[in-house]
Amino acid sequence: MKPDIRELTLKRGIGYASDVELLMLMLGTGTKNVPVDRLASVVMNKIGEASRENLVDKLLSVKGMGEGKALIVAAAYEFGRRRNLHNNALIRTPSDIVPFVRSYSIYPQEHFLCISLNGGHEILEIRVVSVGTVNKALVHPREVFCEALKNNAAAVIVAHNHPSGNCEPSREDIETTEVLLKCSRLLGVELLDHVIFDKNSYYSFMEHGLFFTGK
Repeated sequence: MKPDIRELTLKRGIGYASDVELLMLMLGTGTKNVPVDRLASVVMNKIGEASRENLVDKLLSVKGMGEGKALIVAAAYEFGRRRNLHNNALIRTPSDIVPFVRSYSIYPQEHFLCISLNGGHEILEIRVVSVGTVNKALVHPREVFCEALKNNAAAVIVAHNHPSGNCEPSREDIETTEVLLKCSRLLGVELLDHVIFDKNSYYSFMEHGLFFTGK
């Protein structure tokens, strides 16, 4: 490990480290014959050559990379890819948002999300607003809209998973949506939809007309 990269990164923030230095932090150590900075440089080149499908195999072909290190690097790469997959994605219909939030369907607790959109309805940010129990996530309008306002969002979509597998909205879901609609009108940030989802399906308030009927 480069003698001061950990200390400098802790002092100056994760953005201080270069790409190779980030890999050094992930790898931790090199081998007896391959120092970590050289190993990180080789790994960087392999990542550039690899596809998502063959990344692990490419990493395992590097001398000094065992399964543990290869999986750490591949997992970090995939995590970053998933977290940034939504950047500037255009949302035209409720079903367009589902692929970007479906990863939360695996959790046993409800996760309430706010998706901020620009004026062209491109995704700016996907953020977890609250994490609840098996069948309830407590949500306050302030928590939903505060970051959207900071992002200068023109609109938002809210979404949450139903661990039960039933995407039909509960009475609490409908009441929460009504409150958020009122707040969105006051703040001038349009609430486009509330989407409930599980691993296999979804329910859109907009598609079912609940924004207008309140039923």
